[in-house]
Amino acid sequence: MKYIILVGDGMGDDPVEQLGGKTPLQAAKIPNMDSLANKGILGLVKLTPDGFSPGSDVTQLSLLGYDPGKCYTGRSPLEAASMGVNLDKDDVAFRCNTVSLTRNGKYINDRLSDDVVMADFSAGHITTDESKELLLFLDEQLGNDNFKFYPGVSYRHLFVWKNGKTGMKCTPPHDITDKTVKGYLPTGEGVDILMGIMEEALGILSDHPVNVRRRERGDKAANGIWLWGQGKAPRLETFYAKHGLHGSMISAVDLTKGIGKYAGFDIINVPGATGYIDTNYQGKAEYALKELFDKNKDIVFIHVEAPDEAGHNGDVAGKVKAIEEIDDKVVGTILEGMKDKGDYKILILCDHKTPVALKTHSREPIPFILYDSREQGKSSGSAYDEFNAADGGVFVEDGTKLINMLISKQ
Repeated sequence: MKYIILVGDGMGDDPVEQLGGKTPLQAAKIPNMDSLANKGILGLVKLTPDGFSPGSDVTQLSLLGYDPGKCYTGRSPLEAASMGVNLDKDDVAFRCNTVSLTRNGKYINDRLSDDVVMADFSAGHITTDESKELLLFLDEQLGNDNFKFYPGVSYRHLFVWKNGKTGMKCTPPHDITDKTVKGYLPTGEGVDILMGIMEEALGILSDHPVNVRRRERGDKAANGIWLWGQGKAPRLETFYAKHGLHGSMISAVDLTKGIGKYAGFDIINVPGATGYIDTNYQGKAEYALKELFDKNKDIVFIHVEAPDEAGHNGDVAGKVKAIEEIDDKVVGTILEGMKDKGDYKILILCDHKTPVALKTHSREPIPFILYDSREQGKSSGSAYDEFNAADGGVFVEDGTKLINMLISKQ
């Protein structure tokens, strides 16, 4: 038996007026996922435990059977693991977004006053090469024995504070797109240091040659950084120790790869995988098949970030397109590749909803498909969407138990 988990990050949504009252899942042409929903189990799962925010860090831990209440320490330590940054026991890692910050429609270079607007949490999805240049310059200017900046992919970077504070409340920048930062700036012990770094970065980045060039060609400037998602290194039992299965993780984003690394998965980097709508969908499926058969892995976890990014951008058409690409190039390729290869089970879901109207995550239970190739005769007539899943009668309240339904030997 082979096992496949496919996460279309943020696929779930609410009815959208632009789509005639349909959700993006309902509006998208997804014959492969609809077929699997019709033949398999269609239901809802609660991956965000009470007391936690609905982020991929928490939900993907739940999905793999890890109780966030026992092992979750923060988002950024997981990303640090993916980036090969080893944290000492008292190091605190922060996600460091390159962002676009404005006041009265103009880029700022001075201070984070209450009237500053989070114009773009990704600085227009800045390229990795450009943001790397900015982060290395920041580290040159602000890095020392206590502070270190590490460049990542696109707008997603890492800041490590040696012997730092963890009790601060920090808001994810994608939660406040187009809003003023009033009420969302960091609070708590150590906030003066954190705010000082973020404000110093404004003066350093605003007139950097990268941003001069970006403004000249009409792209959004990455004139600031936003620090959040802080935490110390967690301790996780490996997936093999928990479930006796060897696995691989395929993703373009450091968060998911970091979870996979802590779980003991082999991390597979696919050429052309971007974490955005232009990612190499088919390549992810082809590499997954190689892991299952050429490398003889028991389970493969495929993560596609594109629907989430479209949701954060309020891009309805982009979200529908991303879902259709997942269905055609990921699900379709996998189903074709699994023919005549023996028994398999596939779990398809989003890890949380990212409604285009909200431009951020929401915490409702999300729809999942669980298909077993051995059950060919079943036919429910249900397509894969949020409402059919709710009507399916299957609700997994404890999201950490869903993995057991997938890998059950029955």
